[in-house]
Amino acid sequence: MKLLTVNVGKAAPVPYTDHPSGKTGIDKLPVEGPVRVAAPGVAGKGPGGVEGDSVCDQRVHGGDDQAVYAFAREDLDRWEKELGRPLRNGFFGENLTTSGVDVSGALIGERWRIGSAVLEVTCGRIPCQTFAGQVGVEKGWQKRFTQEGAPGAYLRVIEPGEISAGDMVEIVHRPDHDVTVAVQFRAATLDRSLLPRVLTAGEALHYEALENARKYVEK
Repeated sequence: MKLLTVNVGKAAPVPYTDHPSGKTGIDKLPVEGPVRVAAPGVAGKGPGGVEGDSVCDQRVHGGDDQAVYAFAREDLDRWEKELGRPLRNGFFGENLTTSGVDVSGALIGERWRIGSAVLEVTCGRIPCQTFAGQVGVEKGWQKRFTQEGAPGAYLRVIEPGEISAGDMVEIVHRPDHDVTVAVQFRAATLDRSLLPRVLTAGEALHYEALENARKYVEK
């Protein structure tokens, strides 16, 4: 299991984002390492994540629980075949493009050591309007991506450090529950009956996902 590339994006104006700035950093490109990874400090505020990466819309990206986004090269390859066009590393907005890692099959709270950093899985990526615009001509992209059920994983930074393309991805902790990224994603999008099960992941969940699951169960 390894890190193929570290990808960062610069804020650029696009016609398809609903962010007030009119800009997005979703279109990421591989960069030479080592690259520093740090915790933002306060959920939804302040710098952090992958050094040099622009996070324009912190309503849905960035912050403690979405500091870094990982997506598997194997899933990009599958979408290449379905869409009939090449998809380079970073095109889906991922900071980390991995090989040999079942990213969407990772457990919520699972920890990865990459280089000198330790990252913890928090939730799946919900496809947004900006993502649909980035992909371009594909109709119903958000629905198609959701139905595929392999959203990639957001991670929080447990131990800041430096990462580089080619670093091994070592699983250093696996929690004692069965809530994967794919299960959490399906609960948040297509099957709310799974939300009580999602609660067993506890505080490792993205704080909003945890709060939404709690409210659903209380009702």
